[in-house]
Amino acid sequence: MLKIVFILVLQLVYVPILALRTISMVKKLKTLTAILGIVETLIYVFGLSIVLSGDLNLIEMIVYAVGFGLGLVVGIEVENKIAIGFTSFEVNINNKNEELINDLRQLGYGVTLYEGQGRESSRYQLDILTRRSKERELIDLIAQYEPNAFIMAFEPTRFKGGYIEAIMKKRAKRNS
Repeated sequence: MLKIVFILVLQLVYVPILALRTISMVKKLKTLTAILGIVETLIYVFGLSIVLSGDLNLIEMIVYAVGFGLGLVVGIEVENKIAIGFTSFEVNINNKNEELINDLRQLGYGVTLYEGQGRESSRYQLDILTRRSKERELIDLIAQYEPNAFIMAFEPTRFKGGYIEAIMKKRAKRNS
């Protein structure tokens, strides 16, 4: 019984690390990806050797598979909590809401405003970039000013120039 619990625990540690390693690789975080890859491989080989040592026990193999599935859920939750990276929001509103725009800028969000023509009237689009960890806060703030706003979110993978690059350079100088 102890062996089965140990296999389950290994999978609950291994799979979230696998998920984080994959995400860090997609986001081009080389050092983190390498470290997570080493830890992931050590746990994987250790866990698999336990499952495959001696007689092949069907229950152990099933627990290994169930642990993998549960580990995926845990990995998603962990990644959502640490929220690595940035999100770009496109917010479409009916009126040019200067108060919302000013408040967003005062709170440190980079906001670009576009005017366009909808089917029945002019529409305004705000492009806003934020850290993923602040997504909920941003959506709640927009909803306070514009409850009927149409919001789309994208995850950018590269930055060059603009407001965000200036902020990143300032942080790099502070941390060196």
